[in-house]
Amino acid sequence: MKLLLGSQSPRRKELLAGLGCTFECRTADTEETYPDSLQGEEIPIYLSRLKADALRNTLHDNELLITADTIVWHKGEVLGKPHDAEDAKRMLRSLSGETHKVITGVTLTSWQKQSSFASMTEVRFSQLTEEEINYYVKRFMPLDKAGAYGIQEWIGFIGVEHINGSYFNVMGLPVQRLYQELKKWGVQPGTFEK
Repeated sequence: MKLLLGSQSPRRKELLAGLGCTFECRTADTEETYPDSLQGEEIPIYLSRLKADALRNTLHDNELLITADTIVWHKGEVLGKPHDAEDAKRMLRSLSGETHKVITGVTLTSWQKQSSFASMTEVRFSQLTEEEINYYVKRFMPLDKAGAYGIQEWIGFIGVEHINGSYFNVMGLPVQRLYQELKKWGVQPGTFEK
């Protein structure tokens, strides 16, 4: 099986490579919108399937596509990618001193079948000062990250008090669970064709 990653995310590429996988990236422009009726884990699963469906007609019978979407779920709402620096600061203020959920939906797609799963991690932030928030947003410009932060960056070093669940899920790809799902498809690292 030839493995495809339906993402250009540097973090997802790094995490999938960390499993020992050889893969290529293939993406399509997809408008990431979802029905208002969806809640929690339903949202990233829906979006990961949307990304897969946009690429399904490009697949050959020996290819397996991995698509994913990560959201931050806090107080019943999605904190997506911030629109600008002020939006990023607003999000970080709302997460400060609170526990939120990071949920990643992953879809595996071939010509023959499709399966999806979600992984959830609870993240507890300490109380962040306005200076810390301003420094992080100015220095790291987290506009491409759900919830306006990367756990692997400075804000994660100084702000994350506790996590319950997969650290790698918070980075954008729950690789341990993905590994188990790939085995169900009969795929093991080191067996992917280039």
